[in-house]
Amino acid sequence: MKQLLTILIVFIALVGFSQNESDAKADKILRDFSLKVNGSSTVYLEFSASIKNAGGATENNIGKGWAKADKYYATYGEMTRVSNGKKIWTIIKEEKSIYVSDEDDKETSINPKRMMTLWDKDYKSKYDKEYKLGNDAVHVINLYPKNVKSSEYHTIIVYIGKTDNELKKAILKGKDGTTMTYTITKLEFNADAPDSKFTFDKTKFPGYQIIED
Repeated sequence: MKQLLTILIVFIALVGFSQNESDAKADKILRDFSLKVNGSSTVYLEFSASIKNAGGATENNIGKGWAKADKYYATYGEMTRVSNGKKIWTIIKEEKSIYVSDEDDKETSINPKRMMTLWDKDYKSKYDKEYKLGNDAVHVINLYPKNVKSSEYHTIIVYIGKTDNELKKAILKGKDGTTMTYTITKLEFNADAPDSKFTFDKTKFPGYQIIED
């Protein structure tokens, strides 16, 4: 379940870097992006993911997510997560199971919007280069954990568009040898998302086992 919205960690984690420990150019680019995120009532994105473990095995999947204030709805493969800001429902189709837990302010990997505030305290940024990603000219920025021992990743690389200043791609390099590559295929700000999307309705899942944390 952990991989469900790691991209959303990256996406929403690009808000508010500390200038004294970050490259000035990288800091400005990330802050400009954060202004777009924080100024949006609702964020919607679609992405593709390629996850390669230390042994060389690769898993490919797609996902999408909506975030509105402290609420979110996201899918990754056969998994769906719904949060009303207080409770989280994790729906596993292949198991016909639903796991219910309390929302955790410290778990940034599941809220598409909260992900964009991860790096403000935990990572340093450094501008790498300009690059051509498909048809897009992008800025490549490297992120390094301030506390290496407690971090799951030793390096995160983000690609930010030069023209629209939006996240295009992110590569997360884990200390266990796993490399996660996420490519944003669609990104919308102020997207239409009724409150009902962030409300769990058990009548839509007949036959599912509900497991309380």
